[in-house]
Amino acid sequence: MDYVKNLTGGGNTQKKPEATTQESSGGFMDSINGALGGGKQSEQKEDYLDKGIDLVQEKFMGAGPQDNESALEQAKDEQISDFIRGQYKSTTGSDIPIKDK
Repeated sequence: MDYVKNLTGGGNTQKKPEATTQESSGGFMDSINGALGGGKQSEQKEDYLDKGIDLVQEKFMGAGPQDNESALEQAKDEQISDFIRGQYKSTTGSDIPIKDK
């Protein structure tokens, strides 16, 4: 029986090392992402409509944290906000009161 417990990990009393998460340290890929318009720096430059889209994606769609998106994710969010702006203008005849950055 001990053989089966050891084989499945049931007899192991030693703790396994916890996985550690490492913050990115500004590596090569981070610099490319930043140059293309992604990363934490670009998140700070978003307008309120883009931040609202991030909030919906994070809280209601379960997309996870939106505070360090890639350039591709931010471009997608910008397309969504442009679509919302267009629909608002075609419906009301005036621009949305949130300025686009």
